[in-house]
Amino acid sequence: MLEQSDHPIYLDHAATMPLLPIVKQQMQEALLADYGNASSLHQRGHMAHQIVEAARSQIARLINADPAEIIFTSGGSESNNTVMETFRDRKVAVSAIEHPSVLESAKARASQVTILPVDAEGRVSPADISPDVDLVSVMLANNEIGTLEPLAAIAKHCKKHNIFVHTDATQAFGKIKIDVRTLGVDYMTLSAHKIGGPIGVGVLYVKQGSPYHPLILGGHQENRRRAGTTNIIGIAGFGAAAAWCWDHWSCRKWAGVAKLRNELKQRILQEIPYCTCNTPAEHSLPHILNLSFAAAEGESIQLYLSEQGIYVGTGSACAAGDLRPSHVIMATKHDAEIAHNSIRFALGLDTTEADIERVMQVLPPIIARLRDMSTIKLGEKDVSI
Repeated sequence: MLEQSDHPIYLDHAATMPLLPIVKQQMQEALLADYGNASSLHQRGHMAHQIVEAARSQIARLINADPAEIIFTSGGSESNNTVMETFRDRKVAVSAIEHPSVLESAKARASQVTILPVDAEGRVSPADISPDVDLVSVMLANNEIGTLEPLAAIAKHCKKHNIFVHTDATQAFGKIKIDVRTLGVDYMTLSAHKIGGPIGVGVLYVKQGSPYHPLILGGHQENRRRAGTTNIIGIAGFGAAAAWCWDHWSCRKWAGVAKLRNELKQRILQEIPYCTCNTPAEHSLPHILNLSFAAAEGESIQLYLSEQGIYVGTGSACAAGDLRPSHVIMATKHDAEIAHNSIRFALGLDTTEADIERVMQVLPPIIARLRDMSTIKLGEKDVSI
Protein backbone atom coordinates (compact mmCIF):
# COMPACT_ATOMS: atom_id res chain seq x y z
CA MET A 1 0.00 0.00 0.00
CA LEU A 2 1.21 3.49 -0.80
CA GLU A 3 2.41 5.63 2.08
CA GLN A 4 0.04 8.32 3.28
CA SER A 5 0.75 11.79 1.96
CA ASP A 6 1.50 14.57 4.44
CA HIS A 7 -1.03 16.68 2.54
CA PRO A 8 -4.62 15.56 3.27
CA ILE A 9 -6.99 15.79 0.31
CA TYR A 10 -10.52 16.81 1.24
CA LEU A 11 -13.02 15.74 -1.41
CA ASP A 12 -16.20 15.80 0.67
CA HIS A 13 -17.34 19.38 0.13
CA ALA A 14 -20.89 18.20 -0.55
CA ALA A 15 -21.10 17.06 3.09
CA THR A 16 -19.69 20.29 4.45
CA MET A 17 -17.23 22.97 3.40
CA PRO A 18 -14.41 24.11 5.65
CA LEU A 19 -14.98 27.52 7.20
CA LEU A 20 -13.84 30.37 5.00
CA PRO A 21 -11.16 32.55 6.64
CA ILE A 22 -13.43 35.62 6.47
CA VAL A 23 -16.16 33.62 8.21
CA LYS A 24 -13.82 32.70 11.06
CA GLN A 25 -12.84 36.36 11.36
CA GLN A 26 -16.42 37.65 11.43
CA MET A 27 -17.50 35.02 13.96
CA GLN A 28 -14.54 35.84 16.21
CA GLU A 29 -15.38 39.53 16.04
CA ALA A 30 -18.98 38.75 16.94
CA LEU A 31 -17.80 36.58 19.84
CA LEU A 32 -15.67 39.39 21.22
CA ALA A 33 -18.25 42.13 20.70
CA ASP A 34 -20.27 43.39 23.65
CA TYR A 35 -23.60 42.57 22.05
CA GLY A 36 -26.78 41.43 23.76
CA ASN A 37 -29.92 39.54 22.85
CA ALA A 38 -31.16 40.65 19.43
CA SER A 39 -34.67 40.89 20.86
CA SER A 40 -33.67 43.34 23.60
CA LEU A 41 -34.47 47.03 23.14
CA HIS A 42 -31.30 48.43 24.75
CA GLN A 43 -28.10 49.41 22.90
CA ARG A 44 -26.44 46.00 23.09
CA GLY A 45 -29.58 44.36 21.81
CA HIS A 46 -29.60 46.85 18.96
CA MET A 47 -26.00 45.89 18.08
CA ALA A 48 -26.99 42.23 17.87
CA HIS A 49 -30.04 43.10 15.80
CA GLN A 50 -27.84 44.96 13.32
CA ILE A 51 -25.61 41.88 12.88
CA VAL A 52 -28.66 39.75 12.12
CA GLU A 53 -30.23 42.17 9.69
CA ALA A 54 -26.97 42.72 7.82
CA ALA A 55 -26.65 38.96 7.32
CA ARG A 56 -30.28 38.71 6.25
CA SER A 57 -29.68 41.28 3.52
CA GLN A 58 -26.47 39.59 2.36
CA ILE A 59 -28.21 36.23 1.98
CA ALA A 60 -31.28 37.74 0.32
CA ARG A 61 -29.07 39.52 -2.22
CA LEU A 62 -27.43 36.22 -3.19
CA ILE A 63 -30.75 34.68 -4.29
CA ASN A 64 -32.52 37.90 -5.40
CA ALA A 65 -35.02 37.83 -2.56
CA ASP A 66 -36.38 40.55 -0.30
CA PRO A 67 -34.78 40.46 3.18
CA ALA A 68 -38.26 40.21 4.68
CA GLU A 69 -38.64 36.85 2.93
CA ILE A 70 -35.63 35.34 4.78
CA ILE A 71 -36.21 33.35 7.99
CA PHE A 72 -33.23 32.09 9.98
CA THR A 73 -33.38 28.47 11.20
CA SER A 74 -31.00 25.94 12.73
CA GLY A 75 -30.23 24.41 9.34
CA GLY A 76 -31.59 22.79 6.19
CA SER A 77 -33.45 20.01 7.98
CA GLU A 78 -35.43 22.46 10.12
CA SER A 79 -36.25 24.58 7.06
CA ASN A 80 -37.53 21.52 5.18
CA ASN A 81 -39.59 20.38 8.16
CA THR A 82 -41.08 23.87 8.50
CA VAL A 83 -42.40 23.76 4.95
CA MET A 84 -43.98 20.37 5.55
CA GLU A 85 -45.51 21.63 8.80
CA THR A 86 -47.06 24.48 6.81
CA PHE A 87 -48.73 21.88 4.57
CA ARG A 88 -49.73 19.49 7.32
CA ASP A 89 -52.79 17.39 6.35
CA ARG A 90 -52.50 18.57 2.74
CA LYS A 91 -51.51 16.69 -0.43
CA VAL A 92 -47.79 16.83 -1.12
CA ALA A 93 -45.63 15.50 -3.98
CA VAL A 94 -41.88 15.05 -3.52
CA SER A 95 -39.22 13.61 -5.80
CA ALA A 96 -37.87 10.14 -5.14
CA ILE A 97 -34.34 11.51 -4.58
CA GLU A 98 -35.11 14.20 -2.01
CA HIS A 99 -33.09 14.62 1.16
CA PRO A 100 -34.49 12.50 4.03
CA SER A 101 -35.57 15.67 5.87
CA VAL A 102 -38.02 16.27 3.02
CA LEU A 103 -39.10 12.67 2.46
CA GLU A 104 -39.57 11.77 6.12
CA SER A 105 -41.20 15.03 7.19
CA ALA A 106 -43.64 14.86 4.27
CA LYS A 107 -44.63 11.31 5.21
CA ALA A 108 -45.10 12.35 8.83
CA ARG A 109 -47.29 15.39 8.16
CA ALA A 110 -49.05 15.29 4.80
CA SER A 111 -52.43 13.63 4.36
CA GLN A 112 -51.18 12.12 1.10
CA VAL A 113 -47.63 11.89 -0.26
CA THR A 114 -46.93 11.23 -3.93
CA ILE A 115 -43.39 10.14 -4.79
CA LEU A 116 -42.41 11.61 -8.14
CA PRO A 117 -40.28 9.26 -10.26
CA VAL A 118 -36.98 10.34 -11.78
CA ASP A 119 -35.23 9.26 -14.96
CA ALA A 120 -31.84 7.53 -15.10
CA GLU A 121 -30.13 10.88 -14.50
CA GLY A 122 -32.33 11.75 -11.53
CA ARG A 123 -34.49 14.39 -13.22
CA VAL A 124 -38.18 14.94 -12.58
CA SER A 125 -40.56 15.45 -15.48
CA PRO A 126 -43.20 18.17 -14.95
CA ALA A 127 -45.65 15.91 -16.79
CA ASP A 128 -45.57 13.50 -13.82
CA ILE A 129 -46.94 16.12 -11.43
CA SER A 130 -50.64 15.71 -10.74
CA PRO A 131 -52.72 18.91 -10.70
CA ASP A 132 -54.52 17.90 -7.50
CA VAL A 133 -51.62 18.31 -5.05
CA ASP A 134 -51.09 21.35 -2.82
CA LEU A 135 -47.30 21.41 -2.65
CA VAL A 136 -44.47 20.05 -4.80
CA SER A 137 -40.98 19.73 -3.33
CA VAL A 138 -38.10 19.10 -5.75
CA MET A 139 -34.50 19.87 -4.83
CA LEU A 140 -32.60 22.24 -7.09
CA ALA A 141 -29.57 19.94 -7.18
CA ASN A 142 -29.06 16.47 -5.74
CA ASN A 143 -26.48 16.11 -3.00
CA GLU A 144 -25.37 12.57 -3.93
CA ILE A 145 -25.10 12.55 -7.73
CA GLY A 146 -25.18 16.28 -8.50
CA THR A 147 -28.21 16.29 -10.82
CA LEU A 148 -29.70 19.70 -11.59
CA GLU A 149 -33.47 19.60 -11.81
CA PRO A 150 -35.55 21.51 -14.43
CA LEU A 151 -36.96 23.55 -11.58
CA ALA A 152 -38.16 26.56 -13.58
CA ALA A 153 -40.17 24.25 -15.85
CA ILE A 154 -41.54 22.40 -12.83
CA ALA A 155 -42.60 25.66 -11.17
CA LYS A 156 -44.20 26.92 -14.38
CA HIS A 157 -46.25 23.72 -14.65
CA CYS A 158 -47.28 23.96 -11.00
CA LYS A 159 -48.41 27.57 -11.27
CA LYS A 160 -50.89 26.58 -13.96
CA HIS A 161 -52.61 24.47 -11.32
CA ASN A 162 -52.12 26.80 -8.32
CA ILE A 163 -49.61 24.42 -6.71
CA PHE A 164 -47.03 25.84 -4.31
CA VAL A 165 -43.40 24.91 -4.96
CA HIS A 166 -40.59 24.27 -2.49
CA THR A 167 -36.99 23.53 -3.38
CA ASP A 168 -34.15 22.37 -1.19
CA ALA A 169 -31.32 24.39 -2.74
CA THR A 170 -28.82 23.51 -0.03
CA GLN A 171 -26.36 21.76 -2.34
CA ALA A 172 -26.68 24.21 -5.24
CA PHE A 173 -26.35 27.33 -3.07
CA GLY A 174 -23.18 29.22 -3.93
CA LYS A 175 -22.24 26.76 -6.69
CA ILE A 176 -24.58 28.06 -9.39
CA LYS A 177 -26.47 31.32 -9.85
CA ILE A 178 -29.80 31.23 -8.02
CA ASP A 179 -32.64 33.67 -8.61
CA VAL A 180 -35.85 32.88 -6.78
CA ARG A 181 -37.83 35.17 -9.08
CA THR A 182 -36.62 33.46 -12.24
CA LEU A 183 -37.12 29.99 -10.78
CA GLY A 184 -40.64 30.88 -9.65
CA VAL A 185 -40.53 29.00 -6.33
CA ASP A 186 -42.47 29.84 -3.19
CA TYR A 187 -40.09 28.29 -0.65
CA MET A 188 -36.34 27.64 -0.70
CA THR A 189 -34.10 25.92 1.82
CA LEU A 190 -30.49 27.07 2.33
CA SER A 191 -27.71 26.08 4.72
CA ALA A 192 -24.61 28.00 5.80
CA HIS A 193 -22.12 25.16 6.02
CA LYS A 194 -22.49 24.30 2.32
CA ILE A 195 -20.91 27.65 1.35
CA GLY A 196 -18.13 27.88 3.92
CA GLY A 197 -20.26 29.14 6.78
CA PRO A 198 -20.81 27.49 10.18
CA ILE A 199 -22.76 24.33 10.90
CA GLY A 200 -26.04 24.86 12.76
CA VAL A 201 -27.60 27.79 10.92
CA GLY A 202 -29.86 27.81 7.87
CA VAL A 203 -32.48 29.84 6.06
CA LEU A 204 -35.96 29.33 4.76
CA TYR A 205 -37.00 31.69 1.98
CA VAL A 206 -40.76 32.24 1.98
CA LYS A 207 -42.15 34.24 -0.91
CA GLN A 208 -44.34 37.10 0.30
CA GLY A 209 -47.98 36.02 0.36
CA SER A 210 -47.22 32.29 0.59
CA PRO A 211 -48.85 30.32 3.41
CA TYR A 212 -46.63 29.76 6.43
CA HIS A 213 -46.91 28.07 9.81
CA PRO A 214 -44.04 28.11 12.32
CA LEU A 215 -42.47 24.81 13.29
CA ILE A 216 -41.14 26.19 16.58
CA LEU A 217 -43.57 28.18 18.73
CA GLY A 218 -43.16 30.23 21.89
CA GLY A 219 -41.46 33.47 20.96
CA HIS A 220 -41.67 36.56 18.80
CA GLN A 221 -38.29 36.16 17.09
CA GLU A 222 -38.02 36.29 13.29
CA ASN A 223 -41.23 38.36 13.19
CA ARG A 224 -43.02 35.55 15.04
CA ARG A 225 -42.07 33.06 12.35
CA ARG A 226 -39.48 31.07 14.32
CA ALA A 227 -39.26 31.13 18.12
CA GLY A 228 -35.96 30.85 19.96
CA THR A 229 -33.11 33.13 21.02
CA THR A 230 -31.31 34.32 17.90
CA ASN A 231 -28.02 32.57 17.03
CA ILE A 232 -25.97 35.74 16.58
CA ILE A 233 -22.59 34.05 16.07
CA GLY A 234 -23.87 31.55 13.52
CA ILE A 235 -25.86 34.16 11.62
CA ALA A 236 -22.84 36.48 11.52
CA GLY A 237 -20.86 33.63 9.94
CA PHE A 238 -23.63 32.87 7.45
CA GLY A 239 -23.76 36.51 6.41
CA ALA A 240 -19.98 36.61 5.94
CA ALA A 241 -20.07 33.48 3.77
CA ALA A 242 -22.88 34.90 1.64
CA ALA A 243 -21.02 38.19 1.25
CA TRP A 244 -17.88 36.31 0.17
CA CYS A 245 -19.89 34.38 -2.45
CA TRP A 246 -21.27 37.65 -3.81
CA ASP A 247 -17.99 39.54 -3.78
CA HIS A 248 -16.05 36.72 -5.46
CA TRP A 249 -18.75 35.54 -7.87
CA SER A 250 -18.45 32.08 -6.36
CA CYS A 251 -20.64 30.42 -9.00
CA ARG A 252 -18.00 31.31 -11.61
CA LYS A 253 -15.24 29.96 -9.39
CA TRP A 254 -17.08 26.68 -8.95
CA ALA A 255 -17.64 26.40 -12.70
CA GLY A 256 -13.86 26.16 -13.01
CA VAL A 257 -13.85 23.13 -10.71
CA ALA A 258 -15.75 21.16 -13.38
CA LYS A 259 -12.56 20.81 -15.43
CA LEU A 260 -10.81 18.94 -12.61
CA ARG A 261 -13.97 16.92 -11.88
CA ASN A 262 -14.15 15.83 -15.53
CA GLU A 263 -10.46 14.97 -15.57
CA LEU A 264 -10.91 12.74 -12.53
CA LYS A 265 -13.93 11.10 -14.11
CA GLN A 266 -12.13 10.39 -17.38
CA ARG A 267 -9.09 8.92 -15.68
CA ILE A 268 -11.10 6.65 -13.39
CA LEU A 269 -13.21 5.31 -16.26
CA GLN A 270 -10.09 4.73 -18.36
CA GLU A 271 -7.84 3.25 -15.68
CA ILE A 272 -10.23 1.20 -13.56
CA PRO A 273 -12.37 -1.43 -15.32
CA TYR A 274 -15.92 -2.35 -14.33
CA CYS A 275 -16.95 1.05 -13.05
CA THR A 276 -19.60 3.51 -14.09
CA CYS A 277 -20.46 7.15 -13.50
CA ASN A 278 -23.71 7.92 -11.71
CA THR A 279 -23.40 11.69 -12.23
CA PRO A 280 -25.04 13.05 -15.40
CA ALA A 281 -22.68 14.32 -18.10
CA GLU A 282 -24.94 17.37 -18.41
CA HIS A 283 -27.37 19.09 -16.02
CA SER A 284 -25.13 18.56 -12.98
CA LEU A 285 -23.28 20.57 -10.38
CA PRO A 286 -19.65 21.31 -11.28
CA HIS A 287 -18.01 19.64 -8.29
CA ILE A 288 -19.81 16.33 -7.65
CA LEU A 289 -18.71 13.01 -9.15
CA ASN A 290 -20.45 9.79 -8.09
CA LEU A 291 -19.16 6.46 -9.33
CA SER A 292 -19.78 2.77 -8.63
CA PHE A 293 -17.10 0.09 -8.66
CA ALA A 294 -18.17 -3.53 -9.25
CA ALA A 295 -17.13 -5.94 -6.46
CA ALA A 296 -15.89 -3.12 -4.21
CA GLU A 297 -18.14 -1.74 -1.46
CA GLY A 298 -18.35 2.02 -1.21
CA GLU A 299 -17.76 2.26 2.54
CA SER A 300 -14.67 0.07 2.26
CA ILE A 301 -13.30 2.29 -0.50
CA GLN A 302 -13.98 5.31 1.68
CA LEU A 303 -12.13 3.83 4.67
CA TYR A 304 -9.09 2.77 2.63
CA LEU A 305 -8.90 6.21 1.03
CA SER A 306 -9.18 7.81 4.46
CA GLU A 307 -6.15 5.83 5.60
CA GLN A 308 -4.26 7.54 2.78
CA GLY A 309 -5.46 10.99 3.78
CA ILE A 310 -8.07 11.24 1.03
CA TYR A 311 -11.56 12.04 2.29
CA VAL A 312 -14.60 11.24 0.14
CA GLY A 313 -18.28 10.47 0.75
CA THR A 314 -20.56 7.53 0.10
CA GLY A 315 -23.80 9.46 -0.40
CA SER A 316 -25.63 11.72 2.01
CA ALA A 317 -23.59 12.52 5.11
CA CYS A 318 -26.90 12.63 7.01
CA ALA A 319 -27.29 8.89 6.36
CA ALA A 320 -23.91 7.85 7.75
CA GLY A 321 -24.16 4.46 9.45
CA ASP A 322 -27.30 3.50 7.49
CA LEU A 323 -26.63 0.14 5.82
CA ARG A 324 -29.51 0.51 3.37
CA PRO A 325 -28.48 1.27 -0.22
CA SER A 326 -28.65 4.88 -1.37
CA HIS A 327 -32.26 5.74 -2.16
CA VAL A 328 -30.99 8.18 -4.78
CA ILE A 329 -29.10 5.59 -6.81
CA MET A 330 -31.85 3.02 -6.28
CA ALA A 331 -34.28 5.52 -7.83
CA THR A 332 -32.01 6.12 -10.83
CA LYS A 333 -30.28 2.76 -11.39
CA HIS A 334 -32.71 0.37 -9.63
CA ASP A 335 -29.79 -1.83 -8.57
CA ALA A 336 -28.73 -2.37 -4.95
CA GLU A 337 -25.26 -3.55 -5.97
CA ILE A 338 -24.57 -0.32 -7.84
CA ALA A 339 -25.88 1.67 -4.89
CA HIS A 340 -23.74 -0.16 -2.31
CA ASN A 341 -20.63 0.18 -4.48
CA SER A 342 -20.85 3.93 -4.98
CA ILE A 343 -18.64 6.70 -3.67
CA ARG A 344 -18.90 10.44 -4.09
CA PHE A 345 -16.03 12.78 -4.84
CA ALA A 346 -17.01 16.38 -4.05
CA LEU A 347 -14.23 18.72 -5.12
CA GLY A 348 -13.59 22.15 -3.66
CA LEU A 349 -12.21 25.49 -4.77
CA ASP A 350 -8.84 24.46 -3.34
CA THR A 351 -8.65 21.13 -5.21
CA THR A 352 -5.57 20.93 -7.44
CA GLU A 353 -4.16 18.87 -10.31
CA ALA A 354 -1.76 17.35 -7.78
CA ASP A 355 -4.74 16.18 -5.71
CA ILE A 356 -6.23 14.42 -8.73
CA GLU A 357 -2.89 12.77 -9.45
CA ARG A 358 -2.64 11.56 -5.86
CA VAL A 359 -6.13 10.07 -6.02
CA MET A 360 -5.18 8.18 -9.16
CA GLN A 361 -2.05 6.83 -7.49
CA VAL A 362 -4.04 5.50 -4.56
CA LEU A 363 -7.49 4.52 -5.88
CA PRO A 364 -6.68 1.77 -8.46
CA PRO A 365 -4.67 -0.33 -5.96
CA ILE A 366 -7.46 0.01 -3.39
CA ILE A 367 -10.09 -1.18 -5.87
CA ALA A 368 -7.83 -4.07 -6.93
CA ARG A 369 -7.31 -5.11 -3.31
CA LEU A 370 -11.02 -5.05 -2.50
CA ARG A 371 -11.82 -7.04 -5.62
CA ASP A 372 -9.23 -9.64 -4.67
CA MET A 373 -11.08 -10.11 -1.37
CA SER A 374 -14.51 -10.22 -3.02
CA THR A 375 -16.42 -13.40 -3.78
CA ILE A 376 -17.58 -11.82 -7.04
CA LYS A 377 -15.30 -12.84 -9.88
CA LEU A 378 -15.22 -10.18 -12.54
CA GLY A 379 -15.24 -11.41 -16.12
CA GLU A 380 -17.16 -14.62 -15.41
CA LYS A 381 -20.39 -12.83 -16.16
CA ASP A 382 -21.48 -9.46 -17.47
CA VAL A 383 -20.84 -7.24 -14.46
CA SER A 384 -20.19 -4.02 -16.30
CA ILE A 385 -22.35 -1.42 -14.59
